[in-house]
Amino acid sequence: MIRLQIVERPGVELFKFLKRAIRSKDLRTFSLEKHGTRVVHIRSPGHMKWTPSDGVIACEIASPKDPGKEWQLLSAVIGRLADRFPALVEAINIQLEAPPPPPKKRRRRR
Repeated sequence: MIRLQIVERPGVELFKFLKRAIRSKDLRTFSLEKHGTRVVHIRSPGHMKWTPSDGVIACEIASPKDPGKEWQLLSAVIGRLADRFPALVEAINIQLEAPPPPPKKRRRRR
């Protein structure tokens, strides 16, 4: 799972703006599910769960059917924000979750 924080510029309602752009097909590669709290890309595996807060959109990117492919959705989202909405986004913070360590093998006694 990858966590992402999108910080908007002061006075901009980025969450509402992005939802409106997706619904009006201005952003055709993304679609909304679950009342606009879940974002899906047409080609990249997985989904992104949005949670808006004061000036920040907290996102969790998960790919349960294809683990390890979250980076594809991450690159699509960041690329689209950088290309189309640089005047609305102030910063993007990415937190990566480390995979669990492999279990240690026990040695048998003879």
